[in-house]
Amino acid sequence: MNRHLSIFLALLFIFPLFCPGQQQHVSTKSKIAIDNYNLALRNFSTNQYGRAEQQLLTAINEDTNFIDAYLVLAEVYEDWKKPLNAIEVYHRALPKDEKYYPYGYVRLGNLEYKEGLYENAKSSYSRFLDLEQRNISQIEKAKIGITRCDYAIELMKHPVEFKPVNLGPRVNSPGDDYWPSLSADEKTLVITRLVRSEEFMKNFQEDFYISHWNDSAWTYMENAGKPLNTGDNEGAQSITGDGRFMVFTACNRGDGLGRCDLYASEKEGETWKTPYNLGSPVNTKFRETQPSLTPDGRTLYFSSDRPGGKGQHDIWVTSIGEDGKWTEPKNLGDTINTDGIEMSPFIHQDNQSLYYSSDGLPGLGGYDLFVSKKDSNGRWQKPVNLGYPINTNRDEIGLIVNSKGDKAYYASDMSDNAGKDIYEFEMPVQLRPLTVTYMKGKVFDALTYKPLKADFQLIDLETGKMAFNAYSDSVSGEFLVSIPVNRNYMLNVSRKSYLFYSENFALLNVFNSEKPFLKDVPLQPLVAGSTVILKNVFFETDSYLLRDESKIELNKVVKMLKENPSIRIEIGGHTDNTGSAEHNQQLSENRAKSVADFLTASSINASRILWKGYGFNVPVASNDTPEGRAQNRRTEMKIVK
Repeated sequence: MNRHLSIFLALLFIFPLFCPGQQQHVSTKSKIAIDNYNLALRNFSTNQYGRAEQQLLTAINEDTNFIDAYLVLAEVYEDWKKPLNAIEVYHRALPKDEKYYPYGYVRLGNLEYKEGLYENAKSSYSRFLDLEQRNISQIEKAKIGITRCDYAIELMKHPVEFKPVNLGPRVNSPGDDYWPSLSADEKTLVITRLVRSEEFMKNFQEDFYISHWNDSAWTYMENAGKPLNTGDNEGAQSITGDGRFMVFTACNRGDGLGRCDLYASEKEGETWKTPYNLGSPVNTKFRETQPSLTPDGRTLYFSSDRPGGKGQHDIWVTSIGEDGKWTEPKNLGDTINTDGIEMSPFIHQDNQSLYYSSDGLPGLGGYDLFVSKKDSNGRWQKPVNLGYPINTNRDEIGLIVNSKGDKAYYASDMSDNAGKDIYEFEMPVQLRPLTVTYMKGKVFDALTYKPLKADFQLIDLETGKMAFNAYSDSVSGEFLVSIPVNRNYMLNVSRKSYLFYSENFALLNVFNSEKPFLKDVPLQPLVAGSTVILKNVFFETDSYLLRDESKIELNKVVKMLKENPSIRIEIGGHTDNTGSAEHNQQLSENRAKSVADFLTASSINASRILWKGYGFNVPVASNDTPEGRAQNRRTEMKIVK
């Protein structure tokens, strides 16, 4: 039986079907009308909409006041995906006897709301409230409907700037292209495409296609091929900021735990590895779909109908724990989730802005797009509707935003001449996330130039919390680290048997960073003579007092020394040439000693630590510019044994 027989089922409780020998209880005395009505109900129950329509029209022709026939005809049109026909029938039927089926005005209001006829829908809901004073639950639905109409009308009075641009034939096909995902450098675009099955040409399946930006345009989409694509469906993918790790949705597979599971694959060099099921506790016997990864791939958002949620589908989050395994997923709670459906989450590269779709929040009908941002305590704030005409009475899902935060991508069937296509548009300023820049390059052995796989940690210097943790590619040594603005960060690059590499990003009060940091990272082997600049060791101005944020990097030094007990180091202090030679010599010695004292206070034997001040005698840049002098003011660590 189809899913829209609600009127039919409701009427059965009030008006039993006509049967020979029984008294009829429908709103007509015409036997011909009743016979056609009963035949229509049977055909409707088996989805034979055309036959049901003709039989109901015949019944109505026999008795133009046969309200039951009108009501079921409206239901047929609704189930047949002809909502405007259903609306027209309700408008003809309900005024004939408004108290016969007053709830019809709520159904009419729902249809009008979904079609974007908000003033009409509000009028229908209001009419129901004028008629019905007993059914509390239906009265509440009508009041909610009026609130939603008022909200939609207000949104349309204040439209946001929205000029979608089709990405064109290099990206889009004549069929359906959807679910875009984009790397942080905006050089790699992955989409899901509906294509004909190679095995069963009459059937369609979902595959991944990939395009690359060539400085002026996207290259033509290419099938990602095996092992990512199979003869089954795979789609709704998410990639990390460096484009080397993917999580996606696949349903009804032999190794699945439920109806739909999340799978992952990692790219080494130019080759994607065989995908694997993320397993428990991420996947369950229920539906886990539509993943979204943080830029480092260590936190995963997804939609699921698993138990413990707030509604039909909720958004959940899990992270990789210290043991390298995914943690038990947590529901994002009442601020994000409703008693409806929340889906297509997208966590921006800033790790603070969550875009998603919901049909449970006030909007313009169907699924609307919303954004919620974390406050300073890490709590999600009240979602904001992206507004009209980004949202319409249609379903808007699957939106992503580039790392800069100024451009969004999504799929739409707004063109009548094609299927779903990928579009881009400029994100209104008030809806943008934090701008995210990035550092990109290669890690290699400083002596042999061999590419290296190394651990990258981006740490917030104020809070000490990890903002990014990932690895460079094991084949090419390539890396991409996403760096949100308006914070100060330390970057630590490390690998066993090598001296770690230190970098500092002073981005506090920087709200826009157009240029990324393009820099290769040479790692020095742990041999005598290897030197590293400790770029995250800071002192008060013209002082040797260590600032608190220096402790994060110095604790890295402590960890390295404890892991390598045979190493002996020298801490060297250096200054610029501002002031006298005597003053700078003394300052550099005191600063070197302050660092050495910190290390010995952290249980490192003093015999393993030398310290020396060099004043301004060993510059690494010109002292004629502020930038050069800043480079010369430094603390170095050298392995002496």
